[in-house]
Amino acid sequence: MTRHPHPRTGQGGAALGHHHAGRGQDAAHIDWEVLGPHLERGGEVHIPLYEQAAGWLRELLAADGGPGPGAVRRVLDVGSGPGVVTCLLAQAFPEAEVVAVDPAGALLERARDRAARLGLGDRVRTHVAEVPDGLDALGAADVIWSSRVLHHVGDQRGAVAALAGHLRPGGLLAVTEGGLAPRFLPRDIGIGRPGLQSRLDAAGEEWFTRMRTALPGATDAVEDWPAFLADAGLRSPSTRSFLLDLPAPLSTAARDFVVGTLAYVIEAYGDQLDEDDLTTLGRLTDPHDAAGFAHRPDAFLLAVQTVYAAHSVVGRGGRR
Repeated sequence: MTRHPHPRTGQGGAALGHHHAGRGQDAAHIDWEVLGPHLERGGEVHIPLYEQAAGWLRELLAADGGPGPGAVRRVLDVGSGPGVVTCLLAQAFPEAEVVAVDPAGALLERARDRAARLGLGDRVRTHVAEVPDGLDALGAADVIWSSRVLHHVGDQRGAVAALAGHLRPGGLLAVTEGGLAPRFLPRDIGIGRPGLQSRLDAAGEEWFTRMRTALPGATDAVEDWPAFLADAGLRSPSTRSFLLDLPAPLSTAARDFVVGTLAYVIEAYGDQLDEDDLTTLGRLTDPHDAAGFAHRPDAFLLAVQTVYAAHSVVGRGGRR
């Protein structure tokens, strides 16, 4: 797994979510110091959603006579990026060491800086690693969180199994994949043809399909994440989707995040869009255009992310 700006609007990284990359993509030329602020801003915009997800993980750990969240001593955030969720997990599990795992050193530096600003520097550390091949040195954890990363590994089922192998007995693996395509403007925005977002969704799906096909070792498998968790020997797979609902008028930070992401959409698959849609996107991302996203009173952000989670068997599995 190599992190890369991810333009797809429905899954993993989405035009309005985190951005990752698959191995074999042109990630070597990405300036992570430049992209890092955008990724961190996106994580911050989505904090209400991730807080809900973290609360659900705490409930799962306490269910069925489990050890409870207070027993969590080590957490891995695999594919952490700039560490927004890493720090949130450190707050959700205050007795735990939390390790941010990512192949991009510049993003991990942002994670360390963020942890220090929040007073979490004594419990948050970082580890440079690819997924799944670079995980051996990580050791075991009570909770493993991986958000929008595994779809960038050719063998997604194998990647889930690799992560599950690092769970301590009774530990919890949570994988964020899928959800619903974000929405941020009405169908008819007064410029260009109505239905722009639907066309962006279609172009993003085509981009995603090509990306998956090009991955080393790509397998043609139904993306049944609960089945992947069960095949990895984990028990009681659970699924829950979480809503981010930021109504109009949007904050400046949320507007900046959407504008930055739309600018990347133009770069990533603008060649799949017609001239009318490209003109519309150009106006939406122009800070001086009165019809641009930065000035629109009707701009909102509505997004759904799905989390799949399962426990390791008590008394089995995991690395000490």
